[in-house]
Amino acid sequence: MLTKLIAFLTFLIVASASLKTVYQPKTDLDCPDQEIHDQCLTECRMDYLDCLANCESSYCNSECLLSFQECDASCPCGLECPAGCQDCPEHPLCEDDCEDAQINNDQYRLCLNQAVFQLDVCLKTCPPDMSCHDSCYATYKEQLSDCPCIETQTTTTEVSTATTTTTELTPIDPSEVSILVILWDLSASYLTSGDGSSKVAAKISAPRNDYTTVAKHALVNGQVHIFGGSTDNRKIAKLNGCAFVELSARLNVDRDQHSEALSIQSGSQALICFNSADSKSCEIFDGSSAVTTFESTYTHELGGLGFYQNQPATVGCLQNKHKKAETLTSTGWVALPDHPEALAGHSLIGLDDNSMMLLGGWIGGTSQTGIWKINENVWSRIGELTQSAGFGSAIYTGRSIYHFSGSPSPYPNHRIDLTADEEIKEVVRIGNHASRYDYPVLFVTENNRCF
Repeated sequence: MLTKLIAFLTFLIVASASLKTVYQPKTDLDCPDQEIHDQCLTECRMDYLDCLANCESSYCNSECLLSFQECDASCPCGLECPAGCQDCPEHPLCEDDCEDAQINNDQYRLCLNQAVFQLDVCLKTCPPDMSCHDSCYATYKEQLSDCPCIETQTTTTEVSTATTTTTELTPIDPSEVSILVILWDLSASYLTSGDGSSKVAAKISAPRNDYTTVAKHALVNGQVHIFGGSTDNRKIAKLNGCAFVELSARLNVDRDQHSEALSIQSGSQALICFNSADSKSCEIFDGSSAVTTFESTYTHELGGLGFYQNQPATVGCLQNKHKKAETLTSTGWVALPDHPEALAGHSLIGLDDNSMMLLGGWIGGTSQTGIWKINENVWSRIGELTQSAGFGSAIYTGRSIYHFSGSPSPYPNHRIDLTADEEIKEVVRIGNHASRYDYPVLFVTENNRCF
């Protein structure tokens, strides 16, 4: 028995050595599915050894080697599938990898989240031009078509002698959205899914743990930037990977918890306005320097900034308790209809239909649940949050608005799902914070960022 075992092990060693000698597979490929490739290659090698064990001639040995070469080439990341499962989704190992890919396949989820994020940025920064929106969706489809496991349905319509092909894409589920939530206590920051089912700690570094306290944030050239805040009212810093890096550029005016910031000009600039000194001042940061621009007609501390009819807009004021709303045009600030209530501490979100939504806030010392919309210069109360919320931050992605509250207790976080026509479909509470965290920095990102 021992003699047979030694003979078999000797055979395996000789066979493996022979395989390495006569066949050198290509190994310089950057394999996106390395684990699947390794599993496939192991199966090919085992089949090769089984084949050799039944051979009694050199011709048979050659046939075994040829079968192995064909098997290896057909593996994900082999010569016939250099891009992995993306090139051969029908491979049995790839089919398993794509089952419930929205849950189990990290590469698909990462690719999807990146495409969703780019679409969101593109749509929010488009001027009132349908060609821009069409271009955003076209780019999104191109990006999504490159994702592993993506399935498309094609329909053809005959027009004269031409054929038009369209691709229908699966709607995005909130569970596929990943939001980085950076709190003023950086050690409490986290990543959460859009449905609130997943929440993991995120590691964010900065010169000090309270670096983002009451600083306002906006995207500039695709990167999160923060402006002012209690640690330095004139600082500008950007999130580089998972670390905040302070820039040499400085704000022209002190910006604190009563200031506001908004990404403008196709995401290439940020508009920063107002402060607790009843300032009407605004400035624009372009990635390298901040330049003063038009002052608003009224003070709007804690009045928010959002897009209305594709132009920056604000409404209300904490100290002066007025109902005034106005929008920034190329020639200065222009009045909008007054809001029915004297609100402050709310969040403003511009919608794709050129309307603007207002979430929560405070009236005097009372926190609010109201969801308002201004459309065609008419304010309407269109819904309610499940609990009152103010001093928070909001972000719009994948036909859902996410609002993370600062106060009052229990510090609720909400998701407002919209229909294709941007009407409220459902308001869902997706969690809450353990304590008060005003104005968290929000960023839609990949689901493994800053672990």
